[in-house]
Amino acid sequence: MALSTKDLQGGASVKKTIAPGNHTLKINSLELEQFKFIDDAYHLILHVETEPLKDFEGFMIDSEDPNSKRYDGQVGKVKVSRYAFADGETKSGIKVERDRSILIYLKTLSKTLDAANDSQTFMKWFSDSDGKHETIEEFTEAFNKVLQKEEKVYLDFCIGGREWENKNGYINYNLFLVKADRGNFHTTITDSNLIVKYDKENPQHLIKLIVKNVESFGDDDISVPSNTSNDFSLD
Repeated sequence: MALSTKDLQGGASVKKTIAPGNHTLKINSLELEQFKFIDDAYHLILHVETEPLKDFEGFMIDSEDPNSKRYDGQVGKVKVSRYAFADGETKSGIKVERDRSILIYLKTLSKTLDAANDSQTFMKWFSDSDGKHETIEEFTEAFNKVLQKEEKVYLDFCIGGREWENKNGYINYNLFLVKADRGNFHTTITDSNLIVKYDKENPQHLIKLIVKNVESFGDDDISVPSNTSNDFSLD
């Protein structure tokens, strides 16, 4: 029988979500997410998307609307830091303020977005917002509204992750921006050569799942992702 080139669909498809690595992404939105293991601590989350992919069907933008448009690229939910923002004190006695730390990051992000857009939109908004918001929650929500109004730009990112296993046995990732090292950045648009290069063997880039030998099948052998002390630091 002659070989047919029709009906060849199937095989592995491109994942709808991003994995740890170096990526070019746009920020669709951001939000604060409570870190449940420490009172009043927050993760600042970036909702990001890759450049459009050919012959790709992404997640629906509105999962509750069957007629919703779909994302043109892979998406991800990325913490701006592996560690949560919280009030506290470092081991050397330096006080750390949750709200001030978040504002510093948002200011840095504003400068990066303005450089990408060749504008002063975000820094002007940031400066004009002095004293206008009572809480960090209100400030972040207002920043997000400005972000969603502006034209989206693509930035280079170095994204790390913590592996965890879902109920079907597949490895997923809790994503975070890799901490910048001297002379390099975890996010940049000015020179991609300055971006931190992702290294899957670096435990600061990829926190691998520890696989335990199964000796029984009781409830004690069910593993869940660890999200406790390793997600908070004042160092």
